[in-house]
Amino acid sequence: MRRTSPRVVLVHTATFRQARQLVPLLIPVAAVVGLDDGVGTIVLLAAAVTALSLAAAALSWWRFGYADGPTAVVVTRGLLARSVRTVPNDRIRGVEVETPPLHRLLGLVRVRIDAAAGSVGADEEELLVDGVPRAEGDRLRARLLAHRPATAPPPGDDGQPEPPEEEELTRSDPRWLLYAPLVGSYLVVPLAAVGTLFRFLDELPDAVIPAVPGPDVSDPRVLVAALVAAVPLLALAAVVGAAVVNWRFRLLRRGGSLVAVRGLLTRRHTELEVDRIRGGTLSEGLGMRWVGAARVNALVTGLGQASRRGQLLPLGPRTTAVALLDRLVEDPGPLTAHPPAALRRRLVRSLASGVLVTALGVAVAAALGWWWAPVPGVVLTVLGVPAGTGRYRALGHRAGPRSFSVRSGWLVREQAVLQRRAVVGWKVRQSPFQRRAGLATVVACVGAGSGGYAAVDMAAADVAAFTAAASSGTWARGLRSWTDRPGRRPAAGPRAARRGPLP
Repeated sequence: MRRTSPRVVLVHTATFRQARQLVPLLIPVAAVVGLDDGVGTIVLLAAAVTALSLAAAALSWWRFGYADGPTAVVVTRGLLARSVRTVPNDRIRGVEVETPPLHRLLGLVRVRIDAAAGSVGADEEELLVDGVPRAEGDRLRARLLAHRPATAPPPGDDGQPEPPEEEELTRSDPRWLLYAPLVGSYLVVPLAAVGTLFRFLDELPDAVIPAVPGPDVSDPRVLVAALVAAVPLLALAAVVGAAVVNWRFRLLRRGGSLVAVRGLLTRRHTELEVDRIRGGTLSEGLGMRWVGAARVNALVTGLGQASRRGQLLPLGPRTTAVALLDRLVEDPGPLTAHPPAALRRRLVRSLASGVLVTALGVAVAAALGWWWAPVPGVVLTVLGVPAGTGRYRALGHRAGPRSFSVRSGWLVREQAVLQRRAVVGWKVRQSPFQRRAGLATVVACVGAGSGGYAAVDMAAADVAAFTAAASSGTWARGLRSWTDRPGRRPAAGPRAARRGPLP
């Protein structure tokens, strides 16, 4: 059984990793003892928390061990409740090596091992070996992804295996960071940081916080000036956040693996087996589509947190993203548009809320004389037309010789391109309204990514042909019998004739 480096105790002590859950216990103790809110109390509590953190980190290091055997990885931890977890090597889907700032200062790395999901919770789908030297982290990564025991070198060999050839698939351009303000995930991070800062300031004693007069928020001019100043600051914070996470991003093909390297403060090396990849997704947010940007994620069987660890292009031009996705899985061809009945369904859904709010506003205006009450409903109704049209134009599906593709979404448009062998089953949903319109939603059940990707509101008559082209004939025969049942209304005639490739 191997141990991590003793230097990791310093890292865990400085970050209060084990002692974080003990901090709430000190608050009632301080209340019982009767400590005041002065600076001395803060120093005393900080010293107590640091001592607890050091003791907890030392005990955690002492009781932690790992072993990478010829067939499985074993991790043991725990003081009172002893935990032993064993993961077979053939269930490992990826390995990620992280180098946070404190780890880098002490020459350590953190190794995350992704295992195929089973009956355990989502948080237990990975193994974490925290605090090993860089050379040990590289050895562990290569050892686990090889899925074979280490063999003795032949006589006359120096024992150093020849490194596999590397091919750079893509490299980020610093100018791509300017796309970050148009991505919702990068905008949420600075807002959450500001909220956390204000919450921390509220928890501090009044004697520590200096009395600073604040602006008069009741003045409309102050609010307008604050909003005008907040927009560029928020955009700048999004760019900085994207740079911290994705700085100097590179995607390499090294032997039979894809290696993604990124990060400014915490450098991450994520390695995925090419044989486990079953396809990819091309994601385009509403703002990203305005400037021609996109993101690419790999769909890997059994990979936990695929939205982060499966990223092959976190942010870049759409042309680069499409070219990368084409190298990942064969392009099945241009998507086929869905019938006009799908457009009518989306327009009805988009206009329904606006019409309802307008009717409510008219009633309020008639009762209370508020002439402006119907205005929000009218605005929602007008905006519902482009929203419904955009949601319809996002729909599409296509089956090729070795792959198929489905697309949906409006605020975030996602196109999934999957290999035919990825399909483990099909699910067809048809509501009474879809049945009346001759539509159906077909979900391809796969063992990668989110587990299912849907062709929303496609013609019911096309279900059997699409599934036959996108998978084996067994699934197609079952779904063909579903479409032949009485009561199914095939979308034939002029509506089917108007379907064609999407622009």
